[in-house]
Amino acid sequence: MNVFIEVRIIEAIRELLTGRVNEVLGDWKYLIPVFEISDYQGKAMVVPVIVLSSCERTEKERIILLDAYSLTITFNVPETQNSELYCYTYANAICQALQENATLGGVVDKVTICGKKYVPPKRPGCEQDWEVVISLRVTVEETNYAG
Repeated sequence: MNVFIEVRIIEAIRELLTGRVNEVLGDWKYLIPVFEISDYQGKAMVVPVIVLSSCERTEKERIILLDAYSLTITFNVPETQNSELYCYTYANAICQALQENATLGGVVDKVTICGKKYVPPKRPGCEQDWEVVISLRVTVEETNYAG
């Protein structure tokens, strides 16, 4: 059965977050909540929202048959004394895991980190969450998933 490349990309990102990224987080000296892919709501785990969309291809990408996607990983970090540190730790753990595996295990040709955005609560101490948005650009050669 053929699976759409978009589904394979999202599954590979989920595996990266719950696998290698959680391992990297476990190596830090602080106890940091890990990523979980579920409907869980609480402070013990972080549940990311992964959104994939097509993005504009360059002329070169059209000629050599590369599809390009924009992917965002968004998650909330509950406000605590260490929330800001956690946000940076999560982003760096994701970056490290992607540098080690820029092809997502051969699913894509390349994943590039385009941006990291950290959004603090509107007012400190108001029990709102921090938000982290990691923006990625994913390229896939059309022949890699044509069959």
